[in-house]
Amino acid sequence: MAQAYPLAWPIGFPRKPAMARSASQFKTGLDPALKNVSNSLRRFGDATGKAVSNVVISTNYTLGDRSPRDPGVAVWFLWDGSERCIAVDRYPKIEHNLQAIHHVLEARIVEARHGGLQIVRQTFTGFVALPSPEMFGDKTPGQLLGLDVPGRIYTRDEIVAAHRELAKTAHPDRAGEGSDMAVLNAARDAMLKGLPL
Repeated sequence: MAQAYPLAWPIGFPRKPAMARSASQFKTGLDPALKNVSNSLRRFGDATGKAVSNVVISTNYTLGDRSPRDPGVAVWFLWDGSERCIAVDRYPKIEHNLQAIHHVLEARIVEARHGGLQIVRQTFTGFVALPSPEMFGDKTPGQLLGLDVPGRIYTRDEIVAAHRELAKTAHPDRAGEGSDMAVLNAARDAMLKGLPL
């Protein structure tokens, strides 16, 4: 399961460039937005008949930095036998990205009421959190690449350089194992996809 801090962005969800973020019409503060997401997750579980558990709200928010440069929010949870993640970084404020997640969940509740569980399962396939935890074992992609300073956002060049250095010994052409190289590639890809633009 993902950590609450720093932001754990899911693989396959493209990041919104900082300059492309737009002001929202939401007037919600942080505490009400958190409550809305929590209530929506509970109501979603009730509407689908499949309990939501292991909820982690992942952000770069700290008491020392309530408006971090990267305001993205990723809500991770277990539902219907799989880890899921709804991630939003469209808006420049954490509370507004949380409120957007609340509305995404509310839409799924409407789907459940009118279309049933199968419709929700179909629309929810895009929220399956990838890759599977088995790919990285008990390490994060950053730890696998030796880039694991808490709170630090690594540049594309740093990620590629760390991957290249480790590939010198992990690549099958250099007496490494193909499976080790696949894990390194996945770790590199995960970190690159998680970069704020």
